Amino acid sequence: MRRSKTDAADAAAICEAVGRPSMRFVPVKSEDQQAALLHHRVRDLLVRQRTMLINALRGHLAEFGIIAPAGHHRVGDLVALIQEGAEASVPKLTREALLALIAELHALEERIAAIEAVIVREHKADEMSRRLAAIPGIGPITASALAATIADASTFRSGRELAAWIGLVPRQHSSGGKQRLGRVSKQGNGYLRRLLTIGATAVMRRLTGKTDGHSAWIRSLLERRPFRLVSLAVANKMARIAWALMARGDTYRTRAPAMA
Repeated sequence: MRRSKTDAADAAAICEAVGRPSMRFVPVKSEDQQAALLHHRVRDLLVRQRTMLINALRGHLAEFGIIAPAGHHRVGDLVALIQEGAEASVPKLTREALLALIAELHALEERIAAIEAVIVREHKADEMSRRLAAIPGIGPITASALAATIADASTFRSGRELAAWIGLVPRQHSSGGKQRLGRVSKQGNGYLRRLLTIGATAVMRRLTGKTDGHSAWIRSLLERRPFRLVSLAVANKMARIAWALMARGDTYRTRAPAMA
């Protein structure tokens, strides 16, 4: 029966889907692209493990009344406090336990740095990745991830399709002629979405003194919309620009300064 879940029904459904003109097929990646993505996956795993260690370190020290500002770069103060062996702040027994976490944290830092060095090296050798890195907010890590993930940009009809595929658009629930836009869902490529959003946030925090058209557009959005919503819009635009460079073979050109 067609209603049952069988191999024959699955094969028939696949044949039906292949014949649809709107069906999008996944391009075959080269071995170099697969290897590049593997480095990104390993780096992402190690970064998450580093975050777990930092959170554990902060949580254990908070039980003794030692609080440090949030952020990866602020954990150095806690590490220095433990390694100095200040008995008045941290008991000796606690210090011995936390030193194991610090040793593992330092080992992870070295592994992450080694993998990032490989990613940057391959980025410099890839012409497409170098062109993508010229876009504001896209560095070697994001450019390498884009070049390795998107094997053929021509499979997307426009930059909007690429941004939607990554997941940089709000979820739609439209019915009866009414369009309802919700929050950004977890659908799409979460790794690229996170990298582009982080890059967009960095661009937004460095607008001081910039007079080009792109910066003026971001300032106009910040006057009307919340910061996080603007960061999503900037990331969406970065994805559309990346598609234009990949699909057309162009290079990024800075927009002219906005008129007063």
